[in-house]
Amino acid sequence: MYPSHREREQPIFSARAHVFQIDPATKRNWLPASKHAVTVSFFYDASRSVYRIISVGGTKAIINSTITPNMTFTQTSQKFGQWADSRANTVYGLGFATEQQLQQFSDQFKEVKEAARLVREKSQEKFELTNPALNIAAPQELSEERHSPPLLAVNGPEDKLFRSKSADTEQLTSEKERIKKMLSEGSICEINLEAELFTLQDSNAKLVAALHEANTGVEEWKKQLADYQEETERLRDQVAELEAQSRRAGPSESEMRDELTQSLEELETLLKAKNEEIHNLQSKKSDIHELEKQKEEAVQRLQDLETRNTELEERVKSAEHTLASSLEERERAESEVQRVIDVLDVKIYDLNDLRQSLAKLIDK
Repeated sequence: MYPSHREREQPIFSARAHVFQIDPATKRNWLPASKHAVTVSFFYDASRSVYRIISVGGTKAIINSTITPNMTFTQTSQKFGQWADSRANTVYGLGFATEQQLQQFSDQFKEVKEAARLVREKSQEKFELTNPALNIAAPQELSEERHSPPLLAVNGPEDKLFRSKSADTEQLTSEKERIKKMLSEGSICEINLEAELFTLQDSNAKLVAALHEANTGVEEWKKQLADYQEETERLRDQVAELEAQSRRAGPSESEMRDELTQSLEELETLLKAKNEEIHNLQSKKSDIHELEKQKEEAVQRLQDLETRNTELEERVKSAEHTLASSLEERERAESEVQRVIDVLDVKIYDLNDLRQSLAKLIDK
């Protein structure tokens, strides 16, 4: 299935852009269809003579638009353009990194649109040539209605002949509509199947890449395991040689032999641990996508925590600033109160002197 599909439909132009779709509720706001820039490609289906714009993001096709001669690509800004797809009942928007990329995509859209128009004209001419009865039946019926008398005034073989021709015309018309409906339904089903095929191909590519990465890691672990095994064999030979030397030299080298034996045991333990890690890595190949997802969630949570920490630091700085301002105002108020108290003390002292003076005057 895949090889025949690749032979039939080939990409003719590709660009990277951020994909948007119009909000179906408001018909005004743009909704992002991709988190980052994705590849948007023009494809030509030689077997069906159809041009399409296709973009796959993640595990689904975010754009699957068949180009018709009635479509128009509009540049709404220096780096943004859009077009409406009546079949998908939506409006697609593309945001490019540069104005040059937008212009290239717009030029390619115009070329493909003109090619689609020529293909449609050729297919209509071919259809009319291969089905002449569908084009001749209607004018023939009008000609007979124009030059023949009313049906109510005709009785005999001519009436039967006219009714027979009218019935044949209706049958041909209904057959033509049925064929068009079947072709339309078949095209829709094929478009859905091809979109699903693009999704499966993208998922397959990601799985192959993940499997390749896992196999690379396993090969590295195997290489390390071989190195550890060689090191172990070398140390065993050294231990055997040292044991032989210790037998010849006597019990004075027993400590060295014990140390080497301990080192050998540690290396064997490390080798077992590496073997267990290799087995765990092999068993977790199928969970690579889940681990990547958990990693992304952890990174997102870390970013959220950093953002929250920044907000808390700003709040603490604001609170410290407010506290410092309050303390300054309090100190100013206390100094003002102390000044008033000092003034009152002076006033009281003056009043006491005045009272004493009045008392002396009264006594005199």
